[in-house]
This record gives sequence, C-alpha cells and structure tokens, in this order.
Amino acid sequence: MSRERPRRGVLPPAQENIEKLQKVVEGGDYYGAQQMYKSISARYVSAQRYSEALDILQSGACIQLKHGQITCGAELAILFVETLVKGKVPYDDETLDRVRKIYKTFPQIPLPQHLPDDDEMQQISEALGAAKTRVEGCSSFLKAAIKWSVESGAHKNGSPELHVMLAEYIYSESPEVDMARVSYHFVRGNNPKNFASILVNFTEKCYPGEDDLAIARATLMYVASGNLRDANYLMDEIKKEVASKQLDFPQSDLIQFIIYLLQTLQRDALPLFNMLRASYKTSLEREPTFNELLDEIAEKFYGVRRRNPLQGVFGDIFKLMGGE
Repeated sequence: MSRERPRRGVLPPAQENIEKLQKVVEGGDYYGAQQMYKSISARYVSAQRYSEALDILQSGACIQLKHGQITCGAELAILFVETLVKGKVPYDDETLDRVRKIYKTFPQIPLPQHLPDDDEMQQISEALGAAKTRVEGCSSFLKAAIKWSVESGAHKNGSPELHVMLAEYIYSESPEVDMARVSYHFVRGNNPKNFASILVNFTEKCYPGEDDLAIARATLMYVASGNLRDANYLMDEIKKEVASKQLDFPQSDLIQFIIYLLQTLQRDALPLFNMLRASYKTSLEREPTFNELLDEIAEKFYGVRRRNPLQGVFGDIFKLMGGE
C-alpha cells in the first residue's frame, strides 16, 4: 500500500521543506532556492504556523550565508525578524539565541592591510565592495531585530546584546569604520570591557588626533545616557589595556577634560562643571556633538533645563534618520 500523500493545500511539517530546500542550495541554484524559501515560508505565515515559518527562514538565512550568498541570506534574515513581529513572538533568551545564530553565520573576512600593487587593485576593489555588502546586510538585519526587541519586551533602547553584535560587526567588517556609529551601539549594549578593547585597537591604527576624540566621544555618550558607572569602567579598562600592551595612553586637553569631568560628576558641583566647559571650550569644539552631549549631561545630573527642551529629542531623530 502506497503512503498517503498530503491533501492539496495541507502544509507538510516544516522539516520536509527545510531538507528539500537545503538540497536546492547545495546544488548551486541559489536564486531558485531563494524564491522557494520566500514563497513556502509565506504559506506557513498565512496559515499562522509562525514557528515553522521561522524554522524555514532561519535555516534558509544560515545556509545561504554559509554559501557566501550575502544578499539572499540577509533578505531571509530580515524576513525572519518580520515573522517574529507578525507572530507577536516575545523577546526572550531562546529567540535571542536564534537571532544570534543567524548573526554568527554572516562572514567575517579580514580586509587587506597593505597598500596594493597595480595588479591587486581589482581584487582590493572587489573585497571592499563585498565588505560593504556584508555590513549593509548584517546591519539591516540587526537593526530590524533591535526594533522588534523594543516592541517585544526588551530594554527601551532595544536588546543590549543585539546592540553589541551590531557594534562589533560594524567595527570588524567596515572598510571605513565610523566610530561614532560603533559607539552609538556599544553604549546601548552591555559589554563596556569589549568596547574598551575595540577603542584601544582603534587608537593603534587611526590617524593622529582621532584617538582622543574616540575615547572622549564614547565616555560622553555613556554619561549622557545616565550611565556614569560604565563611563568610569570604560576609562579604567582602556588604561589597563594600554598599560598591558605597553602603549601610550592618549594625552591631550580633551582627555584631561574627560578625567576632570568624571570626577566632577561624582558630586553636586554645577559651578565646577560649568567652569570646566568654559576652560576646555576650544577642545570641545573639535567635535560638534560634544556640546550637545554636555547639555544632556547638565540636564541629567544637575537639572539644568535646555534652552530648547526638544533639542535632545530632535538630536535622536536626526541620528535615526542618519541610519540608526
């Protein structure tokens, strides 16, 4: 007696489709597999079988990424997050682990560190283009996941773990690292120790004058978010790591300001805070965002109202419009 076939319109267990689609990918038909992943998972979503749709999309994202199909893998990863939203899946450790597994399959490929010969220019250009594609794909996925986490019970700024993943990937894979963007996510994360290591690594290879800016920016961003503890921890860890590597800790008026500021914020000393800002005005003008961050700090620690109460709100909106 032959095995009874599923009735037309009845969806089989997801594992059957996962195994079938995996063979299509392994056969090299990446585009065909992509269309099938999207259409088949959509059927499970329509049937409100969200858990199985998520299984199919997670499998598809991971296998496409493992085969170097970054655009396809990122698209399925984003569909995975969209299905979390549609299925109203709450934020918890299990779902976070599923997101992390997809994140870990995004390739991490070291970029060339030497100046290329003429014969290597084409290869270098292709490597930089591929790196940009990886960063854009992974960033889109993780930003969607952060947005989902905000709406699904995580921290008001989104899952700290997801912010750390995004910060680390941007730093390790970007052809031109935007340390302000890296800092934005680390400050919303939960791993200041790792952030300190990355800042020290950055100071070893950045242009002169960028090292103290990066450290000052990171510290001020922590303090402006009300997190004085991690701001102090960050500075202490940077000093420890610099000493262990026998490097020189950046010395500048800006760094001296940060050291004095952290001490001042330990007590109710608004006059001293204002005096510091005035004394180091020239150094603070090296980056336009510093004074805005200090206005935020004055409001949080000393109750100083901004001239325009919406200034901080609009600053956050502009950051969001800029891609964050």
